[in-house]
Amino acid sequence: MNSTARILAVLDELLTEAGPEERGALWQLAENDRELDANLVRLPPGAEVGEHQEDVLDVLLVAIAGSGRVAAGGDVLNLAPSTVVWLPRTSRRALAAGPDGLAYLTVHRRRPGLTIKPSVAPSTAYEGGEAPCMLDLVCPECGRLSPDPAPVFCSRCGERFPER
Repeated sequence: MNSTARILAVLDELLTEAGPEERGALWQLAENDRELDANLVRLPPGAEVGEHQEDVLDVLLVAIAGSGRVAAGGDVLNLAPSTVVWLPRTSRRALAAGPDGLAYLTVHRRRPGLTIKPSVAPSTAYEGGEAPCMLDLVCPECGRLSPDPAPVFCSRCGERFPER
């Protein structure tokens, strides 16, 4: 375990270096043995992250640049640089970027890694067929699998899913 404090990113520099056309996750915390996840996300003007619910994790959202709004629990919260919003687990929320776009940092406890475990008892009977294809649920921008069966926007980066 590395216990040395260090600067990982300068968000203003990342936004400047990314250029105005880049969107989605511009930076992610990627340190080994970390207990947190963090993402710097930029949405273009007028872009939205559709309503979704995080069932397991509280999320802290910090507006860095631009403006926008969070709709959560029937309330609309306006975002401007340095605004900090707590999104408790199980709350439904949607995000919308303002006319200048929105850059924000999200921070939450790290999700446990996915593991593949063998079945308890191997099945001897053939049950037929193939597993359902879930490619239409994978964000084309960041690769996140959407829990929504009919996603419109990615809950991680805000990218619109292709029309079905």
